[in-house]
Amino acid sequence: MREQLRALETVDANWLIQQPQEEPQWIIEDIIPLGLNLLTGAPKIGKSWLVLDIALKVSEGIPFWGYATRQCGVLYMALEDVYSRIKNRMWQLTDTASDRLSFTIAAEGIGTGLIEQLEWFHDAHPDLGLVIIDTLQKVRTPSRDNAYAADYSDIGALKAFADSHDLSLLIIHHTRKQGDSDVFNTVSGTTGITGSADTTFVLTRQNRIDGSGTLTVAGRDIEFQEFKLRFKDCRWELVEKTSVEELEERDVPDSVLRVIDFMASQPCQWQGTASRLMEESGVEGVSVAVFGKYLAQHKGFLEERGIQYKRRRVREGSILELSRI
Repeated sequence: MREQLRALETVDANWLIQQPQEEPQWIIEDIIPLGLNLLTGAPKIGKSWLVLDIALKVSEGIPFWGYATRQCGVLYMALEDVYSRIKNRMWQLTDTASDRLSFTIAAEGIGTGLIEQLEWFHDAHPDLGLVIIDTLQKVRTPSRDNAYAADYSDIGALKAFADSHDLSLLIIHHTRKQGDSDVFNTVSGTTGITGSADTTFVLTRQNRIDGSGTLTVAGRDIEFQEFKLRFKDCRWELVEKTSVEELEERDVPDSVLRVIDFMASQPCQWQGTASRLMEESGVEGVSVAVFGKYLAQHKGFLEERGIQYKRRRVREGSILELSRI
């Protein structure tokens, strides 16, 4: 048995730590990296319009939302469409298109020939840099594995293809109807899907009347980002990128934000008990103990906004000291 096994291939930590840092490579700079990317959203929300616009821009090397693109060959597998519909959509977006962009409306499934088909297409188009699969469900095959194992196996096979050819694979997938405070928990399927992907995008639409939407992004080689969008004339336009400050504030309890607002109207210093601070700043819905814990946990956040927080013990209990800095 031992003769049939291979020894572990290892590297020592001293060698590894001295290797140059490898920077992420991008199809769309700071948005879509190489590797396996999931774009998820509710049905009929406009995912296909978004990826068609991406395909057109990348194939011609045109900036997307002001971000540079890597011009390369693009394969768009529009497996829920027909060619006439794709043509009509392109007419809505552009008058010309690049011969670097190819379409197909039929493919084999994962495990039954899809990877081989992708290999053949790559051999014939060595400049291929972006493959779009619309949608994941159209290339999945029935499996006797449990749900997690099946999800992990399918995404793993696609990721292996993307990694072996240094390209970006953008897979369109659906979200569940059930909402969640964390949008990434709405992705349909098990964590075998999101856990195997390098980057996950969730497209949500707040208002179908004015077309407003949000694209939320998280991944291994990309910082958490949020883009506020508007769907106009068949195209998702960038309204603004959510600021880091706004994203940070969302993770801060309302009671802490109320203290910041309260201190804006105070002299340079305030001191008193936690219960008195709650009363004067209008904090409700939390206990005194929880309120004190929130202030301690977000001491750094308070300082970033010009408020120094201290707590000192006296014979009667604890006194809080707040100073504007």
